[in-house]
Amino acid sequence: MATQSQFPQDFLWGVATAGHQVDGGNVNSDAWFLEHLPGTSFAEPSGDAIDHYHRYREDIALIAGLGFTSYRFSLEWARIEPAEGLFSVAELEHYRRVLLACHEHGLTPVVTFHHFTSPRWLLQAGGWEDSRTPELFARYCDRVMAHLGDLIGVACTLNEPNLGPLLANFGLPVAAPGQRGSLPMWVSAGEKLGIPAEQVSYFQFAASEAAFEVGVAAHRAGTAAIKAHRPDLLVGWTLANSDIQSVDGGAERADQVRRDVNERFLLASRGDDFVGIQTYGRTVFSAGGLAPAPAGAPTNQSGEEIYPQALEATIREAARVAGVPVIVTENGLSTDDDAQRVAYLETAVAGVASCLADGIDVRGYIAWSAFDNYEWIFGYGPKFGLIAVDRTTQQRTPKESARWLGRMARDQVSQPV
Repeated sequence: MATQSQFPQDFLWGVATAGHQVDGGNVNSDAWFLEHLPGTSFAEPSGDAIDHYHRYREDIALIAGLGFTSYRFSLEWARIEPAEGLFSVAELEHYRRVLLACHEHGLTPVVTFHHFTSPRWLLQAGGWEDSRTPELFARYCDRVMAHLGDLIGVACTLNEPNLGPLLANFGLPVAAPGQRGSLPMWVSAGEKLGIPAEQVSYFQFAASEAAFEVGVAAHRAGTAAIKAHRPDLLVGWTLANSDIQSVDGGAERADQVRRDVNERFLLASRGDDFVGIQTYGRTVFSAGGLAPAPAGAPTNQSGEEIYPQALEATIREAARVAGVPVIVTENGLSTDDDAQRVAYLETAVAGVASCLADGIDVRGYIAWSAFDNYEWIFGYGPKFGLIAVDRTTQQRTPKESARWLGRMARDQVSQPV
């Protein structure tokens, strides 16, 4: 088990959320639009979520009270720029109040500028395969920094730009532009937006070569816009990196997926201040494709193997390939058994300590997620939260996993410098 003395004094211990998953009522976003389409791939709409938009003060106080030293959350572009070129000062002021609440409670705000969701107008204009998107994203980053930049502790430009390629290997609703005309959600979206289905490019499912190029360009343009206001601010993006492994003739396939999903995005991270690593388990390929979980292995709510050792492997891969500091910006487990989650966290955090012991520059560990919340196409079924939420009453109840990880953070504060 990891001990606090194995971590730097300024190590970030935190929990994470994403605006669309917790705030509720994100009606101008592309995700809200897709959730309500005929033939949608989303199990249910996000609705009120857990009403974090109105309850952020008590939520932030709860997070800090548990002992954490950082809070990662996202800004909603669709709230800040609901129509192209129209920026809402009221929404920017809302986020300023959120940031001030973090500082009041001693939490370093780790701010994600884009966590999957975009304004609906951007989706209609070609989304994350359109050549103009990097410029529009940079303009949004510039406007945010002008209003909020003095309060941001760490900046993440894009969340998981490599998720589309990863999902493509799991058979989820990701398709090349030429295939979208045969998928109900994309057909419905195209009809509603008045554009061909092939032009509907939603960030979370974008897996084409054009999406890769646009994503990298947006990250770099966004970074430049952020740095123009705060050259000292740490800026990076966050990647969905599974520990890619192989058995029984699957090495060639595993190597290809590792290059496409992990390594080319890590190479694009070179020169950044850090790279955020977001790992939940391993992906194993055999000669026949994805290998099932080993017989008798414990599984999460989706039937995937519970494998917390993956995090150490992806941190080491990131340090080797990207050559920049690492922040673990997401890591967690979907389960109704919180004892499983505590055991998972213990192993994952021990892996971080092992990396630090070998001289790898890891700056923080931020668990996913702060609360049980909306999990995109899976709806409210998966429970990743360290804090339970009764969505009928919106009552929050910390789990033992929150107390365990919070103790790690509290012990850090009490360590002598």
